[in-house]
Amino acid sequence: MKKHLFYFSLFFVLSLLMVSCSGKKKGKSVFTPTSSGRAYEILVVIDQDMWERPAGRALFNVLDTDVPGLPQSERSFRIMYTDPTNYDATLKLIRNIIVADVQNIYTQPKMKYSKDVYSYPQAILTIQAPDEESFGEYVTQHKQDIIDFFTRAEMNRQIAVLETDHNDFVYKEVKKMFDCEVWVPGALSSHKIGENFFWAGTNAATGDQNFVIYSFPYRDKNTFTKEYYMQKRDSVMKVNIPGAREGMYMAIDTLLTDVRPITVQHAYALEARGLWRVHGDFMGGPYVSHMRLDEKNQRIIVAEVFVYSPDKLKRNLIRQMEASLYTLRLPGEQKDAQEEAAKDAKNTDVATKKQDNGK
Repeated sequence: MKKHLFYFSLFFVLSLLMVSCSGKKKGKSVFTPTSSGRAYEILVVIDQDMWERPAGRALFNVLDTDVPGLPQSERSFRIMYTDPTNYDATLKLIRNIIVADVQNIYTQPKMKYSKDVYSYPQAILTIQAPDEESFGEYVTQHKQDIIDFFTRAEMNRQIAVLETDHNDFVYKEVKKMFDCEVWVPGALSSHKIGENFFWAGTNAATGDQNFVIYSFPYRDKNTFTKEYYMQKRDSVMKVNIPGAREGMYMAIDTLLTDVRPITVQHAYALEARGLWRVHGDFMGGPYVSHMRLDEKNQRIIVAEVFVYSPDKLKRNLIRQMEASLYTLRLPGEQKDAQEEAAKDAKNTDVATKKQDNGK
């Protein structure tokens, strides 16, 4: 009898280990609890007095910045804080955490990143510094690194959701029309097809989310300029997304459009971010666009997301859709878009590790 119990216990333990290992493939062990907190919510673990002094105010000002490309002021993050003495097992489950670690044992400020330490999915940023003055200077200098780290962590979580719960119709249509693959939310149930153009959206009166993809032949490197992008984008939208009445059409606000080079699937892309409006009407909202070169077919692929939500906050709506842009795979690119997007998101992590190593 004891022998049977021994084998049963051994089988049970091995089964748990196998489940745990299979869970780790996605980043979660069977023993890891699910993280708590809302999207873009951050807990700062910091000495209460330091939080009120210049060093703490410097970190607060970094996190309290506005999200770019929105028509109204919306903060990048919802900020909470706690003193280290109150940093208990419950608070350690929160999905986004910053730990301010100021001790004279350190010789210089640096950041350390950790993932899924106490819960899953979880991102923890520890900022070490020998004193409060250097801490404040360091977080101010690395403002964008801190914002980008948590923003991309949230986007990667959305990509993980899309991997198993995306719009299959849009996926198949984009594959058929452009030989590309993309994951967008299942709620985008309306669609329109044009010449080298595809649109899908929720078609909701408010909180409306939209995805657009179109292509055109690649000419030369001047294609990847702000001026060319804006002219081409407006001409495509004028034909394919007209307004309710004649003379109305979708256009972008040229003064409120910012572009920058980024990396998507290990390749160059031009990101455009700003506000769109309907010419001759009062409709408008935020948009984000990626312009990429399909080298195999010598054409430009533009994928764009935009939101119309006049009576609601727009930060989470547009960022949820923006995650879809990072799942776009052009012909010949690798299959695992989630893994590729996660690698792109680690650019900040790599840069920080180089600093930590003194490089």
